[in-house]
Amino acid sequence: MNQESISVFDIFKIGVGPSSSHTLGPWRASLLFINELKQSNRLNKLNHLEVILYGSLAKTGMGHGTHIALQLGLMGLDPVTLDTSSISKIVQDIKEQGSIRIDSRYDISFQADTHIVFLFNESLPFHSNALTFMASFENNDTVAYTYYSIGGGFVVKEGDQDAPKSIMLPFAINNAHDLLHWCRTTGMNISEVVLENELAWRTMPETKSGLLKIWETMKACIYKGCKTGGILPGGLQVKRRAYELNKKLLQHKSYESYEEWKVLIQSGGSQFNYILDWVSCFALAVNEENASFGRVVTAPTNGSAGVIPAVLMYFIVFCNGDTEDQIIQFLCTASEIGSIFKKGATISAAMGGCQAEIGVSSAMAAAALTECLGGTQQQALMAAEIAMEHHLGMTCDPINGLVQIPCIERNAMGAIKAITASQLALQGHPDFAKVSLDKVVKTMWQTALDMNSKYKETAEAGLAVNVPLGLSEC
Repeated sequence: MNQESISVFDIFKIGVGPSSSHTLGPWRASLLFINELKQSNRLNKLNHLEVILYGSLAKTGMGHGTHIALQLGLMGLDPVTLDTSSISKIVQDIKEQGSIRIDSRYDISFQADTHIVFLFNESLPFHSNALTFMASFENNDTVAYTYYSIGGGFVVKEGDQDAPKSIMLPFAINNAHDLLHWCRTTGMNISEVVLENELAWRTMPETKSGLLKIWETMKACIYKGCKTGGILPGGLQVKRRAYELNKKLLQHKSYESYEEWKVLIQSGGSQFNYILDWVSCFALAVNEENASFGRVVTAPTNGSAGVIPAVLMYFIVFCNGDTEDQIIQFLCTASEIGSIFKKGATISAAMGGCQAEIGVSSAMAAAALTECLGGTQQQALMAAEIAMEHHLGMTCDPINGLVQIPCIERNAMGAIKAITASQLALQGHPDFAKVSLDKVVKTMWQTALDMNSKYKETAEAGLAVNVPLGLSEC
């Protein structure tokens, strides 16, 4: 079991789609590599660079935009603040000029087609998502640094994988049993325990401000996704659906702001089908933005970035949850469940299949919604268990390696399952539950280990081979 200390801002990261492990992770690895060269005073002496991609990173790297993320990272650009509309031009300029400006300061010869190498049939032992930077310098010295993108945008350097970061927290939590112990001992709910632990990293106002920024980014992503039509990039010719669904549900009424839009949604009523359609619309909107290299929040991954925003938006719009304290409570509770899964299993599809992404995000959302609707700590954990139990064994088989089919729809399904799991838990009696959250985390990890590697984000099985071009049959 991983004993590292994980902050809410480790689980929730602002970045760029379409994949946390294949886009954001390599981007951050590039930034770490550049920083290594800075610290050794070698950056200005660099004259040649190659990046080697292994395993899942190689097999689905093109579809996930790994090659694009690497170039942006090597330029020292920040995934949190970069204007995403500029990405295509930046990459095109590198291609046309045949050079890249490392850290936006030093030009070296570079062509992605030759300087980024995809080793489709080679993997490194620690993790399927591995990449090596091979650099040479003016004095003919060479270095090679290997990094692992282990899911959710987390990156570790070769040699550091057995030394997870750990700081002293008021409430040490490695599993659901620990969490429940502290809740019972202190009388606090899950989100309150999380906020106390966050004091080990920053002040309470800083944490709350940061969480509200996370929500603002999620909210902006939903809103933009619902207003943007067209075809998703990548060649599958997948049409964006949130735009048309949004217009249909609003009966083509116009609005000028998020607040006006929210009021229009609320005025449409509370019929079951209407709410169901909106939850799906929220999730689709986020993951269509993700598939378009838009700005999203890793929650806990980019491939599952739509589940938590969709359920939180449901809570805000249809359950009167639109206060800053309620939003903070939701995100804190969700993050702790994600942390438990990361420590006890994985949040990487390349290691565990889609159960590690959609399943975990659904469990996170289910627990958060349950606490925010007044459920006990036990009911929140029960909701997380129910949500994951019904994602066990879900494979990751993206067509053409793109985070589109079946990924986008799976976010809508994960959101609906989270709401259902919450309702079941709120009406249930946790003391009589047959399956604990810790048992389902253990089972998920065992399932991940048993799962054929073809079903772990390789595009070599499942829908990826049965529908290789994303074409439907009559």
